[in-house]
Amino acid sequence: MKSYICPVLFGSTFPPKDKEWQNSIQKNAGLAFIELVNEGRLLSQTMKEHLVRVANEAEFILSRQRAEDINRHAEFESLCAQYSADKREEEKMCHHLITAAKYRDQVTATQLIQKIINILTDKHGAWGSSAPSRPREFWRLDYWEDDLRRRRRFVRNPLGSTHPEATLRAAGEHAPNEDILVKGKQSIKSQVLGNQNSESEILLEGDDDIMSFMEEREVENLTGPVSLSTPAQLVAPSVVVKGTLSITLSELYFEVDEEDPSFKKIDPKILAYTEGLHGKWLFSEIRSIFSRRYLLQNTALEIFMANRVGVMFNFPDQATVKKVVNCLPRVGIGTIFGLPQTRRISLASPRQIFKASNMTQRWQHREISNFEYLMFLNTIAGRTYNDLNQYPVFPWVITNYESEELDLTLPSNFRDLSKPIGALNPKRAAFFAERYESWEDDQVPKFHYGTHYSTASFALTWLLRIEPFTTLFLNLQGGKFDHADRTFSSISRAWRNSQRDTSDIKELIPEFYYLPEIFVNSNNYNLGVMDDGTVVSDVELPPWAKTPEEFVRINRLALESEFVSCQLHQWIDLIFGYKQQGPEAVRSLNVFYYLTYEGAVNLSSITDSVLREAVEAQIRSFGQTPSQLLIEPHPPRSSAMQVYLLLQSPLMFTEQAQQDVIMVLKFPSNSPVTHVAANTQPGLATPAVITVTANRLFAVNKWHSLPAHQGAVQDQPYQLPVEIDPLIASNTGMHRRQITDLLDQSIQVHSQCFVITSDNRYILVCGFWDKSFRVYSTDSGKLMQVVFGHWDVVTCLVRSESYIGGNCYILSGSRDATLLLWYWNGKTNIIGDNPRGDFATPRAVLTGHDYEITCAAICAELGLVISGSKEGPCLIHSMNGDLLRTLEGPERLRGPESCLRPKLIQASREGHCVIYYENGLFCVFSVNGRLQATMETDDKIRAIQLSRDGQYLLTGGDNGVVMVWQVWDLKRLFAYPGCDAGIRSMALSYDQRCIMTGMASGSIVVFYNDFNRWHHEYQTRY
Repeated sequence: MKSYICPVLFGSTFPPKDKEWQNSIQKNAGLAFIELVNEGRLLSQTMKEHLVRVANEAEFILSRQRAEDINRHAEFESLCAQYSADKREEEKMCHHLITAAKYRDQVTATQLIQKIINILTDKHGAWGSSAPSRPREFWRLDYWEDDLRRRRRFVRNPLGSTHPEATLRAAGEHAPNEDILVKGKQSIKSQVLGNQNSESEILLEGDDDIMSFMEEREVENLTGPVSLSTPAQLVAPSVVVKGTLSITLSELYFEVDEEDPSFKKIDPKILAYTEGLHGKWLFSEIRSIFSRRYLLQNTALEIFMANRVGVMFNFPDQATVKKVVNCLPRVGIGTIFGLPQTRRISLASPRQIFKASNMTQRWQHREISNFEYLMFLNTIAGRTYNDLNQYPVFPWVITNYESEELDLTLPSNFRDLSKPIGALNPKRAAFFAERYESWEDDQVPKFHYGTHYSTASFALTWLLRIEPFTTLFLNLQGGKFDHADRTFSSISRAWRNSQRDTSDIKELIPEFYYLPEIFVNSNNYNLGVMDDGTVVSDVELPPWAKTPEEFVRINRLALESEFVSCQLHQWIDLIFGYKQQGPEAVRSLNVFYYLTYEGAVNLSSITDSVLREAVEAQIRSFGQTPSQLLIEPHPPRSSAMQVYLLLQSPLMFTEQAQQDVIMVLKFPSNSPVTHVAANTQPGLATPAVITVTANRLFAVNKWHSLPAHQGAVQDQPYQLPVEIDPLIASNTGMHRRQITDLLDQSIQVHSQCFVITSDNRYILVCGFWDKSFRVYSTDSGKLMQVVFGHWDVVTCLVRSESYIGGNCYILSGSRDATLLLWYWNGKTNIIGDNPRGDFATPRAVLTGHDYEITCAAICAELGLVISGSKEGPCLIHSMNGDLLRTLEGPERLRGPESCLRPKLIQASREGHCVIYYENGLFCVFSVNGRLQATMETDDKIRAIQLSRDGQYLLTGGDNGVVMVWQVWDLKRLFAYPGCDAGIRSMALSYDQRCIMTGMASGSIVVFYNDFNRWHHEYQTRY
């Protein structure tokens, strides 16, 4: 191997070209090295930055993941806490409901025990006695309302007393005078005025579903036993209590907060009269739901139940009201006002309901009375029995309270209804007008009246003599009756005061037109002695009314008179209409203090609790004007002449072209016609007159209405109103018309052995030996149901009036001295709730009689049953089985033969109870047991019938003459031509123009009838 020695190392020299090459290599190598170093540095810096960036990103990602973990953990903890809170709330609510249910069960058990004790210790009970030493009974007005919202029946009052602890106010000791309160009052208007939420004004537009989609989902997603729970206030007469309203899928609950300080301050006597403190109501019981105001705020609801009682709740705001309505069943405001049963109707404003309803047209056409129309207006305008500050308001109509006789044909005896009560007296009207013009307060708007025509204290003043209002009055007045000179003691004086006193412009309440008991001091309260020495007790009546009943009757006659009918729309304009507010109210002298009007104040905008309480107190003091229903003049009522010409009613304006007897229909069997039923309503599929003979052969006779006008008889073939059953006429298919099951041998067939359902499809028969009563089809005669319940033979059957769908009550009386109340289901056409009809159970057992039940009547609208037995007086029971009254005759007739052994009973919705006794005595009683009239007859009466309005009585007996009597005094009005056989049964057609009598000879006679011919106004006018 050769070795080379580099010349450079040894200093050897190169040639010049090699040296240049060497220098170039050295130079380039140095530059390359420098570049390499620089590249290395740059790469190192870049790598460092990259590593830092990666580390930072990693740290950021880790930090974010840590934050997400923390958030998830916090969210998990929050969900756990929320779940725990929800569970605790649910458990609390369950505990609340269980506690409330236990309380209600305890109350129910106490009531049942008390009911049993009452049944046993009553003077007609097993342990009872009629000894004079029996403790005194007290009575109170029941909350039960009839179809016209009249509360007229009284029930026993275990809390009653003569209030001996109540003292009298001194003459100078005044209750706060609203008129004085106005003066010098610091204005709060600027702080509280606010436009009321007008959201409800658009509710009638759009769908039935009121809530937004989100709200619907909110309700749908609710789980657990309670669909909705909200704070609420129960609004009852003279008391408002806080509590919790809970709604499940089928029930409504209210539980009062007994720990609330305001609840503990309420007088226990008031709470004892307050229903619903621990309330439970099934959805199936709810009949109507109305939006209501409370303290002028649209935040309340009033719910009416099947037991004819209303309950009112106030809520925190309108949104809560909507939620509550949407959790309750769709019932609207009921069926009687011609409106659909929808939730948006329940949430509609009063003005919208007024416009949508058909009631104004019905009133104009005289299909409903003035009383019924005024009650309708009060109801939709927010007037309610549950809030005394919004009590229903009715007008004074009579001005003459001095004369011995009252002539209702004289215009001078009637008030001018075009003016408010404060403007009737010209001198006083000038005073109010001057006050309005001279008012200079910038904060409080001008007004004519510092007081109102309706306040809680005014309502209690009128109702002072009956419980529970006596207790409510004493609570309002600090436990004292008012001074005798200021107490309501005379109707005449009350009218004079309302015309003269500048602080008295009271209108009336509905009770003046139907409840005579408000004028009687039946509990013997010590109401004091007036300055002139007059002792205040019963209300002093006008000379033209000898009894409270007569005053109420004449007052109601005046309300329904033609003079009032043609003016009433003007009074409606003042109270509910376009003269209530604005320029028309000024012109009509009808402006009240501003805090009485809806929309004057928005309480939710007042944050200062002291100021809010002051405003609420003022609203309570001044009264509240009803909601305004219309902003244009109310249409007048059609005159009687117009209406009857439109209806082409006979007898009124034409000669009586037809004889009193329309037709006689003879049946082949010749057996006495012991029962006649005329279900001839226009809407029925098969209107018919059904007859039943003593040998239990029935006939379904087709009904043809009378021609509308007598003149029509000449223009078209005349058709008799009753067409005989073709099966009876042809004598074929008789097995379909014969009840072959044998009755007990001791039974004497009479009219009350049979009941026909309202659709004419079924006949109920009693008197069978096996102690049952039975249901048969009138089409086939087939036995449909056998009903057991009595311990002896069933001796009579009665049916109540029917409701929508044909539902009604059936009452059976027996030789076991009891009555059983049954429910007829119009949908399944059986007695009882079991669709198969097995094991029907009665709704109530009525006791108190000692002998066989011979006759009875039932009025579902009044919730009353009147019954008579073979020996002993008639009794009045409530439909839940409470014995209320014993109907006893007058002192002069009382004796072994007076009001004993009743044979026939009829009751009307107007509260008249007519009883015919075996000895030929007729008695008329009120529903509260007060004897009103008596009459004796020589004829042996077999059938009686009351007109629909309860004003006229038809009788027929063995002498074959149909008689017409005036109920209130049993004055004889008319006798139809006598028939050649005795009358055994009777019925009235639905239009009341035909009287059908079943005769002992086996025929029916149809008489023409028009009750108008005996009406006092039609007699004098037409």
